[in-house]
Amino acid sequence: MDRRLCIAPMMDCTDRHDRYLLRLISRRVLLYTEMVTTAALQFGDRDKLLTYDATERPLACQLGGNDPAAMAQCARMVEERGFDEVNINVGCPSNRVQSGAFGACLMATPHTVAHCVAAMRDAVTIPVTVKTRIGIDRRDSYEELAAFVARVSAAGCSTFIVHARKAWLKGLSPRANRTVPPLRYDVVYRLKQDFPKLEIILNGGLNTLDQARAQLNHVDGVMIGREAYHNPYLLAPADQLIFGAGGPPPSRSEVLNNYLPYVQRELSHGLPLHRLTRHMLGLFHGVPGAKAWRRHLSEATAHGAGDVDTIRQAAEYIGGI
Repeated sequence: MDRRLCIAPMMDCTDRHDRYLLRLISRRVLLYTEMVTTAALQFGDRDKLLTYDATERPLACQLGGNDPAAMAQCARMVEERGFDEVNINVGCPSNRVQSGAFGACLMATPHTVAHCVAAMRDAVTIPVTVKTRIGIDRRDSYEELAAFVARVSAAGCSTFIVHARKAWLKGLSPRANRTVPPLRYDVVYRLKQDFPKLEIILNGGLNTLDQARAQLNHVDGVMIGREAYHNPYLLAPADQLIFGAGGPPPSRSEVLNNYLPYVQRELSHGLPLHRLTRHMLGLFHGVPGAKAWRRHLSEATAHGAGDVDTIRQAAEYIGGI
């Protein structure tokens, strides 16, 4: 699995429609689903939760949970659906996740994460990876982080995606936890130095491909989050700059034209247009007319209305398609 550039799992953002759009921009980046809880898969609509278009691959599914048996069961579901990786969420600090005793709070119980990894490794053949923080609350020493990585890696995890900020479980919102705790890239670099056989992926604060490429001098891969959602076209040169692929990147208009048949297909299945266009608002970021493009799409789809022609009308503000 090539993890040199990954797109972070983001709740309410990286659903299957967003991932389809991102795949039209880059063929090589590794995409992640939104976090799916084990309870949702065990007792909810697993077909809906695990549905994706084959063109989205390579694709990883992130699970949230803390029970080894449940995590193993859900990992099997993920593998059976054809995902290329299953990832454990050990980084989310939200109150809802904390109430379920998973996410970032699992950093305090590395044995639990290790048991989950071992059970999942026994259940599936696809890679089992962990996405974590560098610490939680006052428990943010390098020694404790290294002990966590050592314990979990001994259970069979060889890839760690590390958000280079600690998480405050009390007093900060999930949004603030993405920006307020200072970035500590040096901590992630040290992990790679001390665990050279592990694959270490750096996450946090990366907004350009130049920044991402520079980090590859220190770590095995990078993960970009919010910037890739709000400005998806930044990924256009990724296949060439990060992965060394030949050929020119697609133009914004080509991406949009290739997305329209997918939009039409999803509309024919009863999906409201705004569920698709909300992921497209940043496609023309920085282009003259982008503000009018966003406004037209937002206003025209606000009440569940609109069709493919709505998108074509919005595109007139940026020169048409």
